[in-house]
Amino acid sequence: MERTKHRSWLRTVTGGAVAALTAGALSLAGLAGTAHAADINVLKNGGFESGLAGWNCAAGTTATVSSPVHGGTAALRGAPAGQDFAQCAQTVAVAPNSTYTLSAWVQGSYVYLGATGTGTSDAQTWTPGSSGWTQLTTTVRTGPSTTSVSVYTHGWYGQAAYLADDVTMVGPDGGGGGDPGTQVPAAPAGLAASGATASSVHLGWGAVSGATGYNVYRDGTKVQSSSSTSATVSGLAASTSYRFQVTATNSAGESPKSAAVSATTTSGGGGNPPGGGSVPKHAVTGYWQDFDNGATVQKLRDVQSNYDIIAVAFANATTTPGQLSFTLDPALGYASTADFKADIAAKQAAGKSVVLSVGGQNGTVSVNSSASATEFADSAYSLMQTYGFNGIDIDLENGVNSTYMAQALHQLAAKAGSGFVLTMAPQTLDMQSTGTEYFKLALAVKDILTVVNTQYYNSGSMLGCDGKVYSQGSVDFITALACIQLQGGLAPSQVGIGVPASTRAAGSGYVSPGVVDNALDCLTKGTGCGSFKPSTTWPGLRGAMTWSTNWDATAGNAWSNTVGPHVHALP
Repeated sequence: MERTKHRSWLRTVTGGAVAALTAGALSLAGLAGTAHAADINVLKNGGFESGLAGWNCAAGTTATVSSPVHGGTAALRGAPAGQDFAQCAQTVAVAPNSTYTLSAWVQGSYVYLGATGTGTSDAQTWTPGSSGWTQLTTTVRTGPSTTSVSVYTHGWYGQAAYLADDVTMVGPDGGGGGDPGTQVPAAPAGLAASGATASSVHLGWGAVSGATGYNVYRDGTKVQSSSSTSATVSGLAASTSYRFQVTATNSAGESPKSAAVSATTTSGGGGNPPGGGSVPKHAVTGYWQDFDNGATVQKLRDVQSNYDIIAVAFANATTTPGQLSFTLDPALGYASTADFKADIAAKQAAGKSVVLSVGGQNGTVSVNSSASATEFADSAYSLMQTYGFNGIDIDLENGVNSTYMAQALHQLAAKAGSGFVLTMAPQTLDMQSTGTEYFKLALAVKDILTVVNTQYYNSGSMLGCDGKVYSQGSVDFITALACIQLQGGLAPSQVGIGVPASTRAAGSGYVSPGVVDNALDCLTKGTGCGSFKPSTTWPGLRGAMTWSTNWDATAGNAWSNTVGPHVHALP
């Protein structure tokens, strides 16, 4: 969300890039194979501990670095320049008619992993962007006479530098032997439980060098796996004590179990089922500006009645990592803090939820450790108590660490108890696949999440759930991108449509309120669609969001007067 000047972040995908991105999207759908006991990692120096040995890398744009790394002491850094997208490739000996699992941990935007010369269909996967380590995985199938393939990773034209580490290709020995550097990882340390609800417990632990995944054990029984250093174990009984352990895994095997940690679920008063507090089945969210940027200046009492969730924008970062602060802008004309708190209470008495939004376009809140996660939870809860907010909105447009932010939000939910409202407003790129940090965060806090209102603007063209590219500012753009979340694991009640309230509210991507209504109808009823029509409908879709109530007022309340009644009339 934009505090002052409008930002137009445009990315138009054309030509060969469309083919590459589409192929990548299909790979992300998942063809991951399963390694067998006799399988080995046939790729050498995938952790780049021996520099670029064994790799054929683009000169001048690739090098190894000692920080940040995913495992070990080194990682690959590629910096695309001009027509060079900083590729590193390795020829790997393989067995004919065999299946291999190719994976790597990467950071950056548009990072690719794949294999050519397979004798069948070449394999490729990619990530549209992540501020943290993201695992890419795809399956390589060799043909009847294939004895070697070329494995590669690279960035993309015009993108910032990327990182890659712990590249593995696991399958039958093709005669080249295995990577002697691949060893069974050590047991994870630092396992901690937090955010217990009546039916779930959130777990977090330290990263293990060389690990490509983790297994979670409850009372000695494996209950789930995780590709990150956190997990939420759900389906638990209320008021019950459980004992948890985790292990680390890679192609060489599974580590010993970690030290155990015990946690007890609540009796039912903590946490919050999807929906949150008094939020209606179909809800309208509006951001209220705690600053003057040329839009109509409102007191909270002036916010239009069609808004069910009002997100106060924004909380600010302090010098302490993870810690939040909030101060009313004098430009709003409040006589006192008590006057503002009275407005919040009045809105809540009218059945509205008021949440504090964290971040925005200029926000610098960073939660990237257990300590900063605790600071976030403690300071957010303090602000909720001070002002009477119902919850928190996450609008971090400068990167998010899904592991530690999930830990922070579960801690906060446990403190807040029932009625806690958690909303999010990621940008379109942040929700292009389940591998992005924002999407991983949404799934990690699904047990306490109210709604994700993706910002379908300021983005240029993007891929829809059908693998086709759609231009912003259309009903197809909204519906085909919302479909990604609906198919990616979020409940329909946790998905909302975010759009600007007027042409002045964003740099690009404005659609008329009537187009928003059509998109809502397309997703919930199958009517009003453009060229994209989903194969199913989601009548439980939560609703719509706009930036902002102030810009809506500037435009004569056209957005809320049109979209509000339509949302409230959904099935």
